[in-house]
Amino acid sequence: MNNNTLGFVMSDVTRLMRNLFKKRLKGQDLTLVQARALFYIARFEGVRQVELADMLEIKPISLVRLIDLLVEADLIERRPDPKDRRAYQIYLSATAQPHIDEILRVIKSIQDDALAGLSEAEIATVTFAFEKMRSNLSAF
Repeated sequence: MNNNTLGFVMSDVTRLMRNLFKKRLKGQDLTLVQARALFYIARFEGVRQVELADMLEIKPISLVRLIDLLVEADLIERRPDPKDRRAYQIYLSATAQPHIDEILRVIKSIQDDALAGLSEAEIATVTFAFEKMRSNLSAF
């Protein structure tokens, strides 16, 4: 059996990167899922809770407790959605920035380790290929 199929290799690399992220984030008062949520909220400020749940691949009901914990930690805030009074949008609080900076530092360190030994041209090719695959698969 060939374990070097594209899906297997991508899954394995993702798992290894996720495990390394958890290890390097130690010392922070964040779990992996909390860090991922903060990262997505930083990228998409004003995201609705249901959209964030989709990005994190968790059920909206599971996200409620996660959001509650991040609100209690004063890292995010819920604001009513002006277009839908039943929904909330999520924003970073001012105290979240040091956590975001640490998340970004860890991400960069892992990316540097993952790409070690590759030339700039190889990195550009890999990045282009993954962006193209993401675009191709987003069409479905």
